[in-house]
Amino acid sequence: MELRQLQYFVKAAETMNFTEAAGAVFITQSTLSQQIKQLEEELGMLLFDRIGKHVRITEAGHVFLTHAQKILREVQKGKQAISELNNAATGELNIGVSYAFTSLLLPALAPFSTKYPGIKIFITYGNPEELEKKLRLAELDMILAFHNESDDEDLEMQILFSSTIVMVVAKSNPLAKLEKISLKELAEQELILPGKGFSSREFINQLFYKSKISPNIKIEMNDVHSLLSLVQNGHWATILNEKAIFGWDKVAAVPIAGKEIKRQSYILWQKGVYRKKAAILFIDELMRVMNGG
Repeated sequence: MELRQLQYFVKAAETMNFTEAAGAVFITQSTLSQQIKQLEEELGMLLFDRIGKHVRITEAGHVFLTHAQKILREVQKGKQAISELNNAATGELNIGVSYAFTSLLLPALAPFSTKYPGIKIFITYGNPEELEKKLRLAELDMILAFHNESDDEDLEMQILFSSTIVMVVAKSNPLAKLEKISLKELAEQELILPGKGFSSREFINQLFYKSKISPNIKIEMNDVHSLLSLVQNGHWATILNEKAIFGWDKVAAVPIAGKEIKRQSYILWQKGVYRKKAAILFIDELMRVMNGG
């Protein structure tokens, strides 16, 4: 089995057209067909059904595709690792970010890109479960997210920060003058909250559920930037971790009375996997910006 055969197979699976796939990898259609046939013979299973001029991936093809893609990604990462021995400021960096980290991430991107113009950055937003799946498949180099302590043997957690859960309102809102607000009083406000299914929303739901309180939710959104834009220009309140309002000068954080409510955030890495120098450099930049450096 050769690496090029995997490349040809993956491209054919993506296009579902041998002629188009052959053109994409700069070989003839007959050469691609021959290489895939040799791969099928070695595996002892058909990867494609040939129906006239059309092809359709088989069940075995679907199973093998996941592994072939992972092998090619690992080879690419290996090439980049060797390249980084000569130059740490090149290559690609794939970062997974949960929605609550938008305000923290954006201020670090511009200075990092200026310092290291040779590094191309890809940002993927999602909930922690989706991002962790991509990390395990090596589609991401690291994740920035809130995460509960767990026994994930394949993930390594590097502490990023601990953040208090607060009420957030516009500075022009009379509530901004409060020293603190009770959960019951907070539930009576017109709230804009993160959408259901997000870890932050599930955390908030648990707060109210344990106190047997029903909040007055007016709007649900899955974008923290849009949520804060509405809050700073309106009468609504929201509930977020205090780090989420980093850089938002027109909103104020009001502590929630009672036991201090904190969430722990982490940088998540795939355990035992080579860490790109670009990733380490980015974390250094992120920490510098977070600490006001």
